[in-house]
Amino acid sequence: MATVELRFSALPEHVRTARLVAAAVARRSGVDEAVLDEVRLAVGEACSRAVGLHQNGGITAPVKVLLIEEEKQFSIEVGDEAPHHAPGDRASGAVGEDLDAEAEEDEMGLAVISGLVDDVEVTAGENGGSIRMTWPTVLPDAVLP
Repeated sequence: MATVELRFSALPEHVRTARLVAAAVARRSGVDEAVLDEVRLAVGEACSRAVGLHQNGGITAPVKVLLIEEEKQFSIEVGDEAPHHAPGDRASGAVGEDLDAEAEEDEMGLAVISGLVDDVEVTAGENGGSIRMTWPTVLPDAVLP
């Protein structure tokens, strides 16, 4: 099992780099060429979401991306350090409409990711959250004559 770790400042301009690195590692890991656009889009959406959570929360920690090559599958985990509150839980000093707009945007981003990736796992808690996306890999010796 090989893992590549990428950390970047929570700035929108770094999302493109994360997408390019993820696609390159996915290709090298054996993810089907036909799926690479979905990998790029899903990683871009997950990283943009993490950047937004960090910026909205005033968090200076970097966004963390793990690219994990396993037997017969390739996973990407995008982690943030933003505290995630239960629905209806109002954070201190937050305005209701702002929270509702952020929650709606967050749900939309997760819906886009779920539409692009069949195997998605989302975790969230007080110390941050992560989105883990997994794709099958094509074995090189499985090429048909």
